[in-house]
Amino acid sequence: MKIMLIDDSRTMRNIQKAVLAQLGHTTIEEACDGQDALSKVGAFQPELILVDWNMPNMDGLSFVRAYRQTNKTTPLIMVTTESEKARVIEAIKAGVNNYVIKPFTPDLLAQRINETLSKKAA
Repeated sequence: MKIMLIDDSRTMRNIQKAVLAQLGHTTIEEACDGQDALSKVGAFQPELILVDWNMPNMDGLSFVRAYRQTNKTTPLIMVTTESEKARVIEAIKAGVNNYVIKPFTPDLLAQRINETLSKKAA
C-alpha cells in the first residue's frame, strides 16, 4: 500500500514510518508541508494519507480542502496536536476520515489506520 506522510517534523514522520513498517507498509512518500504534498501526490497516487495540521507554507487543513477538490475517495487521517472538538469537526467537514491527537502511542496510530482502511474496504 502506498502511504503519504505530510508533517513538517522529520522526527514525527520517522515515528509514523516506524509504526507503518510494523504494520507491513513500506512504500512511503514524505512531504514537509501541504504545498510539497500537492506537488508529489499526483505522481505518487497514495492509497492513504497521514497529514499534520500545523505546518508552514500550507497547513494540513488547507491541503485536505485542496486535495478533496480532485480526490474524494483516498482516506485521510489528520495527525495533530489540535484536540479542540470544534477543530476535529472542522477537519472532518473538510474531508478527513479519521483523527489522531499527538502525542499518540504506536498502538493508537495502528488502530486508527486499520479502522480507516477497513471502513474504506466495507
